[in-house]
Amino acid sequence: MEKIIDEKKQGNALVMEPQERNTRKLFIESYGCQMNFSDSEIVASILSKEGYNTTQNLEEADLVLVNTCSIREKAEQTVRKRLEKYNAVKRINPGMKVGVLGCMAERLKNKFLEEEKIVDLVVGPDAYKDLPNLINEVEAGREAVNVILSKEETYGDISPVRLQSNGVSAFVSITRGCDNMCTFCVVPFTRGRERSRDPQSIVEEVNDLAAKGFKEITLLGQNVDSYLWYGGGLKKDFKNASEMQKATATNFAGLLKMVAEAQPKMRIRFSTSNPQDMTMDVIEMMAKYRNICKYIHLPVQSGSDRILQKMNRLHTREEYFQLIDNIKKLIPDCGISHDIITGFPTETEEDHQDTLSLMEYVKYDFGFMFAYSERPGTMAARKFEDDVPEEVKKRRLTEIVNLQQQHSKYNTEKYLGKTVEVLIEKESKKSDVHWSGRNTQNTVVVFPKENYKVGDFVNVKIEDCTSATLIGTGVGFSENN
Repeated sequence: MEKIIDEKKQGNALVMEPQERNTRKLFIESYGCQMNFSDSEIVASILSKEGYNTTQNLEEADLVLVNTCSIREKAEQTVRKRLEKYNAVKRINPGMKVGVLGCMAERLKNKFLEEEKIVDLVVGPDAYKDLPNLINEVEAGREAVNVILSKEETYGDISPVRLQSNGVSAFVSITRGCDNMCTFCVVPFTRGRERSRDPQSIVEEVNDLAAKGFKEITLLGQNVDSYLWYGGGLKKDFKNASEMQKATATNFAGLLKMVAEAQPKMRIRFSTSNPQDMTMDVIEMMAKYRNICKYIHLPVQSGSDRILQKMNRLHTREEYFQLIDNIKKLIPDCGISHDIITGFPTETEEDHQDTLSLMEYVKYDFGFMFAYSERPGTMAARKFEDDVPEEVKKRRLTEIVNLQQQHSKYNTEKYLGKTVEVLIEKESKKSDVHWSGRNTQNTVVVFPKENYKVGDFVNVKIEDCTSATLIGTGVGFSENN
């Protein structure tokens, strides 16, 4: 499952620098995972060439697009409420067109277009280049839908528009789709089979971001460790590649090396990893290069072997422990976060205790914790009864969250008295005289502004902490500036 953006940030109207020749207005909102936000930047780039500038004012928009998420039920409910809002505005501005993008498109295309008639166009994750044609169809009074999944599309030839950017950090998409058929997840059905992007185009995008002053990039994919470029095509077809293609293929460790060496002063992050696909060469590459951040988001979902098997996670509890041990051996100060789903069908109290004991073993820095909600179209929805009572799910989730808060505090307290390098990203939410940034382990650090500015790498001495934030004082610029 992909890492989900914080609920409070989940719906963001995205805005880019206006192009003077453009006369039409695009209002675009993104919900769910980082990949959706990255996709919206691709969409804005495509439509900027069609005469659209983005706007934050819904009422003035000619075209309204919502980039949707199907990972959790709450995200779908939120999108439905937004569509109701769009249509209320549309009654005042009948020339406005409304479209749904992304992961909800395939499953709900008929419902949205034909039954409820609440949208004008529906576009799947692999069809964004078809948007100009689809908009023409709508303007001609016809239905417009393209939810066909592609075996080749990676959007590697599109230069994304950095929407609402802080000018410091950016997403760089490296793979699309997923081959891991986890039974709880809709991603393989909504985003298709896994394929990777040409490494040269990735390095070129990173170099371009560095030239524009960006200081940090996140290599993005449903499962970045599965990255494999052998000239194009689906990962599953690699077995049919020629000997030359196999000999010259680039895996994720190789891509990390290329990017790290291309921009030695740029921080490199990546998300999301899958335990069964993370290999030692990736961990070794992280240890070797200072600019590859010492942080791994490593979803486990459950600590029970029985539940992991029902989830089709393709790794055991013991194999996960071995991976954690290897990470901590090579990168002792590595930050590690998780996804955990509680209340998966047939989960017993013993299974739940296995999850808590796994958390005790790892002591994650932070995590994304959810109660199971059945997603239509998934293997779990077809095969398993959602039989864990809601009150049991809530109680188990509370126990998981409380334990994680203890571990988060344990980890932040380890920084007390130490000095860490922080990349300043923005003003602190709670104080206009403090900066907020992150250290290499992805922990938020807050400190007085003094004479520092956004984009600076600053050494900060940590004097206090909460379970989520380090608090300190800047002691000078780091050597990374």
